[in-house]
Amino acid sequence: MIRTVDSPSHVSAPVLAAYSYCETVTGQQARNFAYGIRLLPTAKRRAMSALYALSRRVDDIGDGDLADEVKLKRLEDTRALLARVREGEVEEDDTDPVAVALAHTARAFPVPLGGLDELIDGVQMDVRGETYETWDDLKVYCRCVAGAIGRLSLGVFGTEPGARGAERASEYADTLGLALQLTNILRDVREDAEGGRTYLPADDLAKFGCSAGFGGPTPPEGSDFAGLVHFEVRRARALFAEGYRLLPMLDRRSGACVAAMAGIYRRLLDRIERDPEAVLRGRVSLPGREKAYVAVRGLSGLDARHVTRHVSPRSVRRRA
Repeated sequence: MIRTVDSPSHVSAPVLAAYSYCETVTGQQARNFAYGIRLLPTAKRRAMSALYALSRRVDDIGDGDLADEVKLKRLEDTRALLARVREGEVEEDDTDPVAVALAHTARAFPVPLGGLDELIDGVQMDVRGETYETWDDLKVYCRCVAGAIGRLSLGVFGTEPGARGAERASEYADTLGLALQLTNILRDVREDAEGGRTYLPADDLAKFGCSAGFGGPTPPEGSDFAGLVHFEVRRARALFAEGYRLLPMLDRRSGACVAAMAGIYRRLLDRIERDPEAVLRGRVSLPGREKAYVAVRGLSGLDARHVTRHVSPRSVRRRA
């Protein structure tokens, strides 16, 4: 069982200001994520915003216009900041609000801060222009940039006392992160191609005649782009099926948060499956009313109960 540590009832003004900054960053930069964490109690919502703000900083370094050597230096500077947080060396009056909020989060919750080092490792892969021959290769990257975030989030959520199978909660959180990241990769396939990045495994691209890439609004000539998308959608669904086994292990509001965020991405996956070429024409997204419906399902516990009734360990292994 993973327990959370109760946050102090009093939070100082500098720490509150730091959290406020992180929540602003989250609200402006991550609408899907912000939509999910609003379902959490205050202490957990603040902690999740601190994790997001640091993660966003790392992503922005990787996605920016700086020279690669400068990006790598800034990523190592961020790793040094994490070391300061880990060693308890960040004071409340530090000039970096993200560091202040993250340091408070690390004291209040058992978050595995090494997950943020893994995120830095993943963004370094981006900066170096790594590509992936197989799904096993891509999984390494996805575990760094998304699975680690799932494990960090679990440190904030905790698991319910006596939850069945809780010893595997970290594994399920990691797998759910992979499902979200693969959905992101499908959604952003053209945007990434225009930025010079290819994430889908080279052997999958070759199998469906898509090795030429996705530089325009139509698939490569003679390719089976729909077949490629449907193949990856099935893979993502198998990951969701396994990762969703985390839900019954969480308290109601943490489970609602996870169900909302994962549910939004599962619905994106449905849209992509119905119209694969849509990802080449623009970004696929959900309207606000549909996100609200997903949140209601999460709060009602429908997704957690569905997992408990219908997903067995054997069926998950067979689909994966």
